[in-house]
Amino acid sequence: MTDLPTGPIALHVSGYGPPLVLLHGLGGDHGFWDFAAPLGDRFRLVAYDLPGHGDTAVPDGPYTIEDLSQQLADLFRAQHIGRAHVAGISLGGLIAQHFAAHFPTLVDRLVLIDTIPRYTVEMRAGWTERAAAARAHGVAALTETLLPIWFSDAAIAAGIAGVGYLRDTLARCPAEGYALACEALANADLLAEAGRIAAPTLVVCGSDDRAAFVEAAHWLAATIPHARSAVIPGTRHASVLERPDLALPLLREFLGGE
Repeated sequence: MTDLPTGPIALHVSGYGPPLVLLHGLGGDHGFWDFAAPLGDRFRLVAYDLPGHGDTAVPDGPYTIEDLSQQLADLFRAQHIGRAHVAGISLGGLIAQHFAAHFPTLVDRLVLIDTIPRYTVEMRAGWTERAAAARAHGVAALTETLLPIWFSDAAIAAGIAGVGYLRDTLARCPAEGYALACEALANADLLAEAGRIAAPTLVVCGSDDRAAFVEAAHWLAATIPHARSAVIPGTRHASVLERPDLALPLLREFLGGE
């Protein structure tokens, strides 16, 4: 555990080389990035559990994406990280967007995966409803609805490792921790930040992710000054987790690990 001004967080570090900070999505934890362990031959992998996820305590009250970005800056300072590559998926991707825009000297290269700068009106209302459902029934009760959002039907039917991982983490995720994160996502508006991102950026999206995320990937790649995009075919929201065989070469090439 590392003590930060925003509270203690559960930190996991492995590998050797330039730091690569990894930000997981809603309902997950640092274990989302276990598939990236092979990158530890070239990078120091720094992953942690976001508030109310994994082994990091549930916050006392609401927070924002901006708060999570500041927490990440505090982590850099606490871990004496002067500059790093940063990769984030979904919720982690929103944190990464804000962080890269507001702490540009700390970011070398940026990877945004299946993420969005601002949700549609309908999706924001959906976050409020999901937060209420989590509080009323627990996160585990949402699993069968959430799995088809994250994974292709084929991956679910095959019971790939990533599907098992998400089932386990959703079963353990505290209801209030999940709900607070839903509310932070509902309130997020980072449309003004993309043009401020100076770091070379790779925008990754599953070909079969929801339309709003596919459209957001195109928008981010077109709006961030030094960005390019990549599509992982046949995947949904957990594109890199479903097809690490395609994701890892993309990351290595972009981050200069070869």
